[in-house]
Order: sequence, then structure tokens, then C-alpha cells
Amino acid sequence: MSGLYPLSRRRLLTAMALSPLLWKMGQARAASVDLQRIVALEWLPVELLLALGITPYGVADIPNYRLWVNEPPLPDAVIDVGLRTEPNLELLTEMKPSFMVWSAGYGPSPEKLARIAPGHGFNFSDGKNPLAVARQSLTEMAQLLNVESAAQRHLAEFDSFIESQKTRFTRRGERPLLITSLLDSRHMLIFGPNCLFQTVLDEYGIRNAWQGETNFWGSTVVGIDRLAAYKEADVICFDHGNHREMDALTATPLWQAMPFVRAGRFQQVPAVWFYGATLSTMSFVRILGNALGGKA
Repeated sequence: MSGLYPLSRRRLLTAMALSPLLWKMGQARAASVDLQRIVALEWLPVELLLALGITPYGVADIPNYRLWVNEPPLPDAVIDVGLRTEPNLELLTEMKPSFMVWSAGYGPSPEKLARIAPGHGFNFSDGKNPLAVARQSLTEMAQLLNVESAAQRHLAEFDSFIESQKTRFTRRGERPLLITSLLDSRHMLIFGPNCLFQTVLDEYGIRNAWQGETNFWGSTVVGIDRLAAYKEADVICFDHGNHREMDALTATPLWQAMPFVRAGRFQQVPAVWFYGATLSTMSFVRILGNALGGKA
């Protein structure tokens, strides 16, 4: 995806929602990588690095990372290397990274990047269970970088955290949850049963309200009018700095007539990278706990 600079937020998110299927590449070897000089060209591998305790040397599209991903934050010293679809190859050559990581099937070709530094692409999903694939990608990265113990430690902490939060949702009963992100005043991105967060929804006994169509990434774009069918659901919407679009939506009679709005069951919540991995999932659980935890 290009940044918001020349694309609108709606076009950016729509591009992400409709991204092509991911593909695998041959595994690169990284036996002697300088861990302080790894560049991440997409936000999924940024998250994988941070989960392993490695701060990236450079990251693509930091301004939009701060809008769409939010957590974990990036240190100010991290270098912005351009757009995720079109990183600044001249700058990358000057930086002399020890290794580059990206999302498989996204951005410049591996052959073009190999002229600058060795690297590897990591998968987000198999179209069915993104969180399971994210765990595999984390382990794969740890093996490439020879930090397997860091991955084992993080995954143990992740499992413990997910289990520890389960009791916060025991009073919710059978009310389903609709997970959304606003594109513009007429369209929402909706997350279905093959999204990143479905595994924890299942763990917590929370039914995903959306049972309709989704793409490989676990999401779909729908018109606002389709949300009127959700009379009993709690609805959350990720905020990514799109206050103008949200204000335009909430001013419409259609929105004000929505059953979940009239019942006070709609909440705008902080940004979470819904195409991320374990850290994004933990952030989602914290946000969900603050929004719905302990509520009947």
C-alpha cells in the first residue's frame, strides 16, 4: 500500500483489504546478521522483530505506522525508508543493512532487494488462521536470526497473558461482537472469522457477529447501511486519526438510527494493526478489555 500521501485513507485501507494472496519464498540464511542493522519493509515483520526484542534499523512508512499500528511504538532513532510498496532503494543502499525483512508477496521483488542485502519475506495468514501463521512466522524469524530463546519466551508470555484476561469477559453472555474500521462516511471494513483476532474471541467465548463474506486477509468492505441488521451486537471501531470521517458518519440520520448506536453499544477504540501478529493481538485484548471487560 502507498501512504496517505497520495492516497486517501479509504483507498489505503481498501488496498490493504483487497491485497493479493501471499506467497512463500525460499528460506534465506542469516547466520551472522548484525541485529542492530535490520530493516523492515512492512509492518508485520516490524512487529515480529519487536516481539523478539530487536529494534529495527529502518522501517517503511513510519508516519502511517503511528496512525494505523500505534502499538508498540517505534523509537525516534529508527530511520524511515519510504513507502512499503516502494521503499527508497537508494537510501537502503546507503544504509547498508545487514538483513531486510518484509511481508511475503508484498512490495519490491526479492530479486531487486537481494542486490542491496540478504532478506526474507514472512507470511501473515493462510487465509484461515492468521494468529497460527503469525506464531510460525515469529519462530521462523527467530531461527533465521539465531534468537530462538527470545521467541520461546515471547510466546510463553503471550499464552500466559491471553489466559489471564479470560475472566474479564465471563459476564458478556451471548452478545456478539462486530469489529470494524471506518473507511469513509459510507463504508466500513469488517473483520470476519478468519481475521487475526478470531482465535482469542473463540478463547473468550465471544461470538463474531460477522458471518458473511471475507477475503484472504479476514476482512471485507461493506456499506454502512448493512450494519443496520446488527440489533443486539456490541460494535467497536478502530480509530486511525480519521476524526473528520467519523464526525461525518455520526451526523447522519442513518447512523443515529442504528440499533447498536441507540442502545449505546458502539465504541471507537484505539488503533490496532489488524494485519499484525502476537503483539497486535495482545493490544487488541487490552483494548477489548477496556471497552467491554466486566460488562454484561
